Amino acid sequence: ATDYIDLLEAIQANGLKANISIKPSSLGLLLDMQQCERLAERILEAAEGHKNSVCIDMEDVSCTEKEIDLFTRLRRSHDNVGLALQAYLKRTYQDIEVLTRETSTLRICKGIYVEDRSHLVSGSWNDRTAINKHFLDHVMRCFKAGSFVGVATHDAALIEHVIALARDNGIDRTQFEFQMLLGVCEPLRDKVLRMGFSVRIYVPFGMDWYGYSTRRLNENPSIAGHVAKALIGL
Repeated sequence: ATDYIDLLEAIQANGLKANISIKPSSLGLLLDMQQCERLAERILEAAEGHKNSVCIDMEDVSCTEKEIDLFTRLRRSHDNVGLALQAYLKRTYQDIEVLTRETSTLRICKGIYVEDRSHLVSGSWNDRTAINKHFLDHVMRCFKAGSFVGVATHDAALIEHVIALARDNGIDRTQFEFQMLLGVCEPLRDKVLRMGFSVRIYVPFGMDWYGYSTRRLNENPSIAGHVAKALIGL
C-alpha cells in the first residue's frame, strides 16, 4: 500500500492529471481478504486526501468475485473508486447489471488472462474480434445507467463503434474516455484526441511491469512493433 500512496503523493507534487489502478492480488486478496480491504481503504483515503481516485483492476477468474465484492464494500464509503470489467467473460452481463444499479465508474476492457473456454463468450477463444459485440453491449449499459466509463482498447474499429454509439444515443463526451497503453498505437491515440475525445494513457508501474506488458503483447501481437519503437525511442 505504501508504494501506491507514494505514487499518489508524486502525482500531486508534480501537478499531474492522473490517477492510479491497483491490483488487489498485490494487496493479498487471495491470502487475507480483510487485510486486503484494510490496505485498499488506506489507499482510497490517501487518494481522497490528494483529491484523486483509484481504479480496481480485474484479474483472472479466481479473483473476479472477490474483486467485485471488494469494490462493492469500498464503494459504500468512498466515491472515488472504480472497477474494471472484462468483456470476454460471460458473467460480465450479470455483474454489470448489479453494478450499474448505482452510479459507478467502470472500465471496460476485452480481457487478457488465459481462461477456460467455459468462462468466455462464444468465439472469443480464437478470435478477439468476437468480443467486440459484448464490449459494446457493456459500454451501452454504462451509458444508459449514467455511469462514467473508461473504454480501454487499441482496436480502431471498436473505438469507431463506441464513438458512433455515443453520437447516436446523445451521450456527452464527459461521460466516457478512451484508455490506451503508453507507447502503443500512438497515431490512433492522437487521432482520437484530435477528434475531441479524452484519452487516458496507462503507464505500467511496479515490479510486475514486465508481466503486465507481455500479457498485452500476447493479447495483440500486432502492437509489438509499436512497443519496440517506444523502447528504443523511435
